[in-house]
Amino acid sequence: MKKTVVLFILMTMIIANGFAQKKPLVDVDKAFDFAAKQYTNMLASHQDLTKFPQSTKPNGEPYDRTSEWWCSGFFGGSLWYLYEYTQGDSWKVAADKWTRALDKEKYNKSTHDLGFMLYCPYGNGYRITQNKDYIEPMVTGANSLATRFNPAYGLIKSWDKHADCEYPVIIDNMMNLEFLFWVAKQTKDKRLYDIAVTHADNTMKHHFRKDFSSYHVVCYLPGTKVFRQKTHQGAADSSAWARGQAWAVYGYTLMYRETKDKKYLKQAEGIANFVINHPNLPADKVPYWDFDRPGEERDASAAAVFASAFLELSTFSKKNKDLYFNTAEQMLASLASPAYTANLNENNNFILKHSVGHKPAKSEINTPIVYADYYYLEALLRYKKLTAI
Repeated sequence: MKKTVVLFILMTMIIANGFAQKKPLVDVDKAFDFAAKQYTNMLASHQDLTKFPQSTKPNGEPYDRTSEWWCSGFFGGSLWYLYEYTQGDSWKVAADKWTRALDKEKYNKSTHDLGFMLYCPYGNGYRITQNKDYIEPMVTGANSLATRFNPAYGLIKSWDKHADCEYPVIIDNMMNLEFLFWVAKQTKDKRLYDIAVTHADNTMKHHFRKDFSSYHVVCYLPGTKVFRQKTHQGAADSSAWARGQAWAVYGYTLMYRETKDKKYLKQAEGIANFVINHPNLPADKVPYWDFDRPGEERDASAAAVFASAFLELSTFSKKNKDLYFNTAEQMLASLASPAYTANLNENNNFILKHSVGHKPAKSEINTPIVYADYYYLEALLRYKKLTAI
């Protein structure tokens, strides 16, 4: 009788302290084992360090891009995640090669995507190995990115040329602010910190509707005056492009992490709630490519970004912690299922199927895309840490 009472008290204490955990829905070991097999094949088929895996052509052939392309850093970043999980030396060697293959992009001042291109591979490489060789390319690259910030507009310019836009800024830009924060801390350069905060604040003012959905593109005039709010990759100027909402919630979650300013947490939660409560979000939680186009193609890449962002957001949010974690878990469970995970030796050795890049331009529709794999692996690692007992 005494043993029963003691056990009951212990179980009550465990539950009260939040340590009781249900069995994870996602088998992370199985997911990484498959990813390692696919990417072993990917490495075997990609010996040329100037041809970065991107997607699949309409005829089924592999589609590669050069280092100047905004997605060039995701492959190296994924290799670092595989090394982080497996601790296999071969992954470390491969990740280092594909990271250093991007070195010249640290001088690239023609793109706002240097966070994707440099921080994903170099940043993860440094975080995992503490290899000081990775610091300088990031410092140089962040300063190249900072040249695209114009104080007259108060934002980092996205594209140098775009129809009817003097100064276009896209929601994707939020993802590159983490890069500036890291280098600001590394070098004690407050200028980079201030650029990130100013960009995020002005984006928060002008990129969002009252329901927390985001425009894809905002065209600015000097004085941070809005000329036009529109889309480029979404279905319509008034629609909610799925991956854009994912960039947004991820971006403001990292803004809260780096600054601890609660306005960013409120913004991230508002975006998350818009997504999770949207009537057009499918039951499996993998969104349509645009929330205003139900019944059309799903976007696994958006789900992967959402899952990673929601998992981190769940560690900051008190009121909606379980909602964000459970939604992310459902997304990951769907992505890890045969509905979205490829068969071994298929899909040009990418992990996930069914992503959408730029449907209005008829580009990368219902296909694997390298950044879907990257954020999927990142989300799996975050999930593993949060579910570890």
